[in-house]
Amino acid sequence: MSYYFSRQVEGNFEEVEKRTREALKQEGFGVLTEIDVKETLKKKLDVDFRKYKILGACNPPFAYKALLAEDKIGTMLPCNVIIQETEAGEIEVAAIDPIASMQAIQNPSLGDLANQVREKLRRVVENV
Repeated sequence: MSYYFSRQVEGNFEEVEKRTREALKQEGFGVLTEIDVKETLKKKLDVDFRKYKILGACNPPFAYKALLAEDKIGTMLPCNVIIQETEAGEIEVAAIDPIASMQAIQNPSLGDLANQVREKLRRVVENV
């Protein structure tokens, strides 16, 4: 089982980022955190890296239910979605597969939640 799902997307990086944020919003996610990896690596290590952003997405109703079911689940929140420029110059959008990340947790009540979030994130990637 892969720990993510992804696809190549038409458009420039900024357009794809905007569409990704909109697709997240349509599925009830907000972006809580944003890491510009290219900028951070340049600033901290003085290295050049391709365009790469990590968006920490949260769907509050699902996060709340997960926190009620498992108090340490916050170590796996928010759900990360990346937008990156590949070495071939294409733009890729990828999202964590919550089913894969939840396999380590021995709490069956999270299974249904993980499936629902998985489908929402899959639609995000498909609809960018």
